[in-house]
Amino acid sequence: MAKGRVLFVNQEITPYLKETKLSLLGRHLPQYIQENGRGIRTFMPRFGNVNERKNQLHEVIRLSGINLIIDRSDHPLIIKVASIQQARMQVYFIDNEDYFQRKYDLIDENDELFADNDERVIFYSRGVLETIKKLNWKPNIVHCSGWFSCLMPFYIKRTNYKNNPLFGTSKIVITLVDDEFTGSLNENFCKKLKVDGGTVKDWSFYKDSDYLNYMMAAISYSDGVVLASENVNPKLIEFAKQNKKHIVEYAPAEEQYPLINALYDKIIVLDEE
Repeated sequence: MAKGRVLFVNQEITPYLKETKLSLLGRHLPQYIQENGRGIRTFMPRFGNVNERKNQLHEVIRLSGINLIIDRSDHPLIIKVASIQQARMQVYFIDNEDYFQRKYDLIDENDELFADNDERVIFYSRGVLETIKKLNWKPNIVHCSGWFSCLMPFYIKRTNYKNNPLFGTSKIVITLVDDEFTGSLNENFCKKLKVDGGTVKDWSFYKDSDYLNYMMAAISYSDGVVLASENVNPKLIEFAKQNKKHIVEYAPAEEQYPLINALYDKIIVLDEE
């Protein structure tokens, strides 16, 4: 019996970025899931601290060239790819000169959020979805890890992407870790999102886009939640429980990966043959 396909949308993956809970999950979970018989695609942003030459990134011309409009401005989408040979796994990178070709990833040299992180996360989410459309690859599960990836649930469930046959039956899983940022995303974030869809209830999350509101929105649109840290904000865990989400409790990776795979089995919707 077919086991379906999983789209991994990551904030970071080692060896492209330093080892963290998220980057190790981004590296090893897709490999585990692929070795257990599922098809996978894996994405991350091409942050400026990713060494292209060392990691042998190259542009995929046939996938690049789309212009994404954000706040009435055009931003060209560039797709790059690299391979992790020992895992037999390709990683797709979302790139753009305006948003990603700077020395840092999410915070600047003063440990402050970049002022345009709201637009960067919009670009990343839409860039992944547009690339999947070009690949004509239907994911049964979309698994998002790291707050920078967690606008994806909104786009899949609350915008026109929900009407696309590639995403209409996709189930969504998000990973929660202790990656809470201070402050809020740009005060115009909600206004920029309204162009793409949503309802009054959605705007109640994004109007004040601090970490808790932003992640509560992601949880509300998701089917499952993975706790990949012992220090996840307890308010998010309680919110997930109140909203009756499937929860994979924190455990060491070798114990948690099979539990995640079992969660996929529980929620997946496979096409009828």
